[in-house]
Amino acid sequence: MPLPSQPQWTVSPGLTGYAAALADMDMRAAQIHAGESGERIWLIEHPPLYTAGTSADPAELLDPRFPVYDAGRGGRYTYHGPGQRVVYVQLDLTRRGRDVRAYVHALEGWVIDALALLGVAARRAEGRIGIWTDDAQGREAKIGAIGVRVKRWVTMHGFSLNVAPDLAHFTGIVPCGIAEYPVTSLAALGKAAGFAEVDAALAATLPAFLDKLRPND
Repeated sequence: MPLPSQPQWTVSPGLTGYAAALADMDMRAAQIHAGESGERIWLIEHPPLYTAGTSADPAELLDPRFPVYDAGRGGRYTYHGPGQRVVYVQLDLTRRGRDVRAYVHALEGWVIDALALLGVAARRAEGRIGIWTDDAQGREAKIGAIGVRVKRWVTMHGFSLNVAPDLAHFTGIVPCGIAEYPVTSLAALGKAAGFAEVDAALAATLPAFLDKLRPND
């Protein structure tokens, strides 16, 4: 089976409501599965909200000051809001290799590679989902969250990268169920990169990410 063409790269301006994004993602996933639409990388920004994954523990919702949505993805509670780049990745794993673990690993690598272009040394952490770096105080801190769902071998959701969000908004939850580590952002690390620079770094490292998903012949 030939590999798909390059995914559609879509950047939505302004703030996109979460319910509308979920509905759009569901519809696109069905179209991809049916062969009616191509794959998509969708870059958006949400208004302040919390999302609950399938493993969310209600005790970790400390202060529901923002709307809370059932995301349907794996994982626990996550915050989305202005100043955070959210990337919804919709790929057909039937044609790129039916290996969810390899997909998540490649997704993490994509974010790490993009951050390297922005001057941030990021990494995975054994036993902890997400993208990690050292904050301005030298503490290990989370700069990106990963949350995926695979439906009929089409990927949904993806990752969020903290560009310059209000980090106080994360205190309403235990982010991804991990209380002992802080959250950081590009702005908190002294990096002046905005969405344009972040998106350019993600675009530059996209081919290497997709290449890792090539199925074995």
